[in-house]
Amino acid sequence: MFLQSLFLVLAAVAPLTGIIVVTALGIALGNGGGMVGSFLIVTVVLLLFAVGYAQMSKELVNAGGFYAFVLKGLGRPLALVAALIALIGYNFFVAGAVGTIGFFAQTITTQLTGIDLHWFLWSVVAVVAAFLLSRQGIDFSAKVLGVALVLEVSILLVFDVAVLLRDGFTTEVFDPQIVFSGAVGIGLLFAANAFIGVEATGLFSEEARNPIRTIPRATFTAIGFIGAFAAVSTWAIISAVGATTAQTTAISHLEAGDLVFALSDRYLGSTLTTVMMLLLLVSLFAALMALHNSATRYIYSLSRARILPPGLSRTRDNGTPQRASVAQFTVGVGIAALFAIFGLEPLTSLVPSMTGFGTLGILVLQVLAALAVVVHFRRARDPRLGRTLIAPGLGFLGLVGIVTLAFINFPVLAGSDALVITLLPWLLLVALVGGLGYAAHLRANRPEVYEALNEDLERVEVGRDRT
Repeated sequence: MFLQSLFLVLAAVAPLTGIIVVTALGIALGNGGGMVGSFLIVTVVLLLFAVGYAQMSKELVNAGGFYAFVLKGLGRPLALVAALIALIGYNFFVAGAVGTIGFFAQTITTQLTGIDLHWFLWSVVAVVAAFLLSRQGIDFSAKVLGVALVLEVSILLVFDVAVLLRDGFTTEVFDPQIVFSGAVGIGLLFAANAFIGVEATGLFSEEARNPIRTIPRATFTAIGFIGAFAAVSTWAIISAVGATTAQTTAISHLEAGDLVFALSDRYLGSTLTTVMMLLLLVSLFAALMALHNSATRYIYSLSRARILPPGLSRTRDNGTPQRASVAQFTVGVGIAALFAIFGLEPLTSLVPSMTGFGTLGILVLQVLAALAVVVHFRRARDPRLGRTLIAPGLGFLGLVGIVTLAFINFPVLAGSDALVITLLPWLLLVALVGGLGYAAHLRANRPEVYEALNEDLERVEVGRDRT
């Protein structure tokens, strides 16, 4: 189960997609050659948060992920706020993933075969395939995602080694004047975007054989791997173009989005670059599957708690949420369909707006979870101050800083300064008011459901492990 959880997290992160898209944007719009430092800083922040996350996961096994953490640490009203944020954030993220794979499938197949089908048709094909595979359960999904992960990581490692052997890696990327140059805040924000999906370790805890042991291990390993791999691959890219000229070069490739492909053609040749393009589709499909699985577990958990219609908690014989899966993909495809109907291009409208807000929502969810960990252990007077206060507290402060940057720079994150896009963060206020209002409604009119929120949490709670 350790490898299953790890594959599910890393597939959601989609290393190849992250390097080709996220890293290139971070270099161009953020701190240029200092992007390696951005990844290392965010890795440290998330590892500090993971210290508290690991301790909490030893006490709580629940498919609700961060929602369950907030419920245990901050109470039912804020848990309902977290639930709404999670639902909106993950569903928007999946809608963005649907558009992303459709766009790149159309672009790459047209370039390689001359067959030009509309991007939405490719999106539907990908969704149907992901739906059928995800129904086979976590074991099967992990195997499929594991193969995809190995392939996409391998091609990037080949590229990294090629740059290292030909030109070497420059040490200028660690110069503080470069790390903190340009728009370092945006660089940190894009670096944080590359870690979206680490929560999947907890979301699948109820389906794990030994969650108390495997979930903490998978979380630490996933964060460490993502941070190290992203930093090294980014280091290779910056070394190939020069630390002081990295931002200028990345900007020149920004419109076409082909910075990594151009470098791959130079260092690996046209054949392996074509392989990289095909593996990008594999990476995008793996990310779509993994994000769908995470969103589905949220719908399932909230349905089981009767926050959403109870019928959505129905599972297949293998324990995989069935109706929640159908509902989730219906929402994601429906959003993408609206953009297609109005003739909007996915890469300039659907993808940045949906993934931008999805990133912001999940970052806010992480902040709430980090606060919940600290509050829970302080309320319990836990004597392990290093693991339950200092480390998670520092992680909380770091995440607050990243979220603040996300709000300030949201138009950059979402790829647009159009009014309808800049207003998206206000959905978080709607979630706040709606969650608190719904909690008051349940307490007054459906007290049995309100009380059952804790019962759903406690029936899968485990004994404290202080090792």
